[in-house]
Formats: sequence, C-alpha cells, structure tokens
Amino acid sequence: MTSASRKIIHCDCDCFYAAVEMRDDPSLRGQPLAVGGRADQRGVVATCNYEARKFGIHSAMSTAQALQRCPHLIVLPPAMDKYRSASKQILAIYRDYTELVEPLSLDEAYLDVTQTPQFRGSGTLIAQEIRRRIADTVGITASAGVAPNKFLAKIASDWNKPDGLFVIRPEEVEDFVAALPVEKLHGVGKVTAAKLKRLGAHTCADLRTWSLLQLQQHFGKFGESLHGLCRGIDRREVCPERERKSISVEETYVTDLPDLQACMAELPPLVERLHQRIRRANAQRQMNKLFVKLRFADFKRTTAECVAHAVDERQLHALLEAGFRRGGKPVRLLGVGIRLSEEAPADQLGLFGVENITLEDSEADAPRLSTAVADGSENTVG
Repeated sequence: MTSASRKIIHCDCDCFYAAVEMRDDPSLRGQPLAVGGRADQRGVVATCNYEARKFGIHSAMSTAQALQRCPHLIVLPPAMDKYRSASKQILAIYRDYTELVEPLSLDEAYLDVTQTPQFRGSGTLIAQEIRRRIADTVGITASAGVAPNKFLAKIASDWNKPDGLFVIRPEEVEDFVAALPVEKLHGVGKVTAAKLKRLGAHTCADLRTWSLLQLQQHFGKFGESLHGLCRGIDRREVCPERERKSISVEETYVTDLPDLQACMAELPPLVERLHQRIRRANAQRQMNKLFVKLRFADFKRTTAECVAHAVDERQLHALLEAGFRRGGKPVRLLGVGIRLSEEAPADQLGLFGVENITLEDSEADAPRLSTAVADGSENTVG
C-alpha cells in the first residue's frame, strides 16, 4: 500500500484538562481558566482554555507568570482520575472504527482508518462522526485532521482549532507542504529551525532545492527525514503499541538548589522513586543507559548520560557533577532516569566508567512539563 493511499486521522481534544473542568462546572465557562501547579510552589500550567490564551498564557508557562498576565486567572489543580476516565471513553470511541490507534497522550491519538468499512471508508466522514460522539458522550470538543500520513494529519488537526476539522487530500499534498514554514516539520525544534533559516531555508519549497546529500552533510541522518518531509513524505506507521524508551523521575524545587553538594543530597529520594518505577515496569534487564537531567535557575537544561546496566550511585554522582559543571548555576529541577534497549541485555551487568559520559543541551530554554506530568503518573507541577 502506498503512503498516498493511506487514510490517517489525528484527533486532539481542545484544552483537554480545562475542557473537562468546564464540563463538570459550567460556571467556569467564559472565564480564563488554567489547570496546573500552585504559583507559590513553582507550579506550571498544564493547559488552559482559550479565554486564558487571549492573555498570552500557554502550557508549560509558570503559574506565577500566568497570574501576572491575568490576575483573575482561575487555577485548578490537576484531577488526573477525571482526565483518565474521559480518556478511556475517547479511546473506546476510536476503537469502534479501527484497532490501529496510537495514543500520544490522554487526549491525542493517531488512527489509521484505511481499511475501515464504516462510511464507505471516508476518512472525512469517520473523523466527523468521532468528533460528534466525543462531544455527545464525553461532553468536550475535539479537533481532527485527515491526511495520507501522520505528519500531515497532525498539522491538519491544528489548522481549524478549536472544534475543527481539516482535510488534506493526496492531490493537495505537494502545494500544501510547499508553503509550510520549516518549523512545522516533524522533529524540527528551535535550534534546527534557526539553522535552516541561517542557511536560507524558510519554507519547505526552499528546502526542496537542496539535494539529499546536502541535507545529510548539514544534518546527518536527520537530513534524510527532512528530504522526505519537505515533500510531504512520511512513511511512519500508526503503531498501537508504542515502545517505551525511557523511565525517569524528576523534581522541581520550591527553592533553587544552590550548589553541587545540595544537588547530591537530593539524589537518594529520586533514586528510590526511580527504582520503584523500574520495578513496576519490570524493566531491570532492558536498561542500557543512565542519565541525570538538570534545569538551572536561568531555565537552561542539560543531560549527562553514560552506558550502564544498573543504577549505580558512583556513576550517578559522576553524571551529576559533570552536568552541574556544564551550567554552574543554582538548580531548579533535578531528574534521574534510564534509557531502555529494544531487547534485554544478555547478562550484561558490568558498569562502565565515567569516561563514557555525554552531555547534551536541550533546544528549548523555557520550562516545560515532563512526560510524567503530561500523563499524570508523577505530579511535579507543584
């Protein structure tokens, strides 16, 4: 089956947490509302409604900053049980149309409806019906995009938000993608977008003038993806079982950790929580790397990691020291985690020295919610 013949839907509920809260308390409708952590505990906004967005408030903004922009903002703590219940209802609706459902979060998923018999296989009509059922059953709105691949379906779902539907047909792909700015490409963050623009590529049409070899020279392996994406090509399948790639825990501190010694003192409780998560996931034998993540007082982040097959205190201390040296400032967030291999290592329990440490700076320098917060499994929003 060619990618052009696929029918992919991307569904994304509109301001999901806030929408559930407004559903349960209609008096909140029409008022600026955010769901997130407390301002006096360095909380961040998990999501907000469109009334709040008019003030420039957005997810991952600190709650304190959000309240500065909108002093009458209503801030509610996350109620994850309610959100998970709504998510289960939505997922059940998706699976009435296809088993090829790839959840991305509680409120967002890809669906491959290429072989779906309902509505004579019309992706547009299926998306319309799904949106109607979510509104009737769950009591919130969802936006959807329909396209021949995942990359374009995700862009389409954001095109007519909120409560909208946008369809990109196969014959429309070439012209539609040509006009897209490069930052819309899957996998392109702030750093890569800035580099592309410095090199004269502002739109996908600009990028199409580059050969595959040129893109690989500038961007390595990612150059191949850029070459296809700027032409609207994305061969990724909708995968119902998403592979877990890492397990981690992190903590945002009410008061910055002033020095390396203070950071070291916070490691034991984090490590204990990490061990608990690893045991719950039964992932002890899949570990192939150990990492420490720091976010400094100026919001810059760094990650230090090394090859390892066990959570080792000596390595963690070395990683933390290496990461702290990178920033040299008080630390507002500290995290520890492991990266998982595709297969369990064959009795490889040896530890490697700290010479294998690598350091990586994140593209973003603004605070954001961790995956743990996003799925509700770890409340670090304060």
